[in-house]
Amino acid sequence: MLHTFVALVEDKPGVLTRVASLFRRLNINIVSLTVGESERPETSRMTIVCEAPDHAAHRIKASLYKLEITIDVDEMGRSEAVIRELCLIKIAAGPSHPNGQQSRSQIFELANVFRARVVDLAPESIMLEMTGSSSKIEGLIQVVTESGYTILEVSRTGRMAMRRGMHTSRVLKALGTPGADTTPTNAFVRPPNPEPLGDDILPNQFDDVHEEEE
Repeated sequence: MLHTFVALVEDKPGVLTRVASLFRRLNINIVSLTVGESERPETSRMTIVCEAPDHAAHRIKASLYKLEITIDVDEMGRSEAVIRELCLIKIAAGPSHPNGQQSRSQIFELANVFRARVVDLAPESIMLEMTGSSSKIEGLIQVVTESGYTILEVSRTGRMAMRRGMHTSRVLKALGTPGADTTPTNAFVRPPNPEPLGDDILPNQFDDVHEEEE
């Protein structure tokens, strides 16, 4: 199962390495990781998407809190957050393509269907930019490939997530998140006295997890 964590960390050299090393020690695969400036000075916002059992989420969050460079951590579900990804796709298209110039118009039509836009047009290629969910981006890539076009390059940012504001259930349903919990959630609040984690959560992977000394 995929889990999305958003962490505010200190903007210092070596922070990315320490977070990646933590997941390596936990034996958890990172699917995507994006880092950038946040609304707070000298603080970076890190969005981590990892693949782990459902019951491991609490332990991963607690392990992130053990790093002194971590300020806050929040786990975000699909119904309570806006999750997007940016993708650039370069497709071979031009006079040398089997369909000639007709291939360009067909690619333009595909871009309109998926609400992508053309950001570069070269004699032998077209570059598309698309922002949306991971499944929507993968759908465009699949359709382009199955239509017989050659994809030259693909660059994806990975997921970026931000918790929604307070909405009624009717608004959330209109946004495509039926049944979402509208209870206010205090994001980015470090628990003053975390409860003991116990030994029943992935004992073989999480025992004796401590930050490595630099």
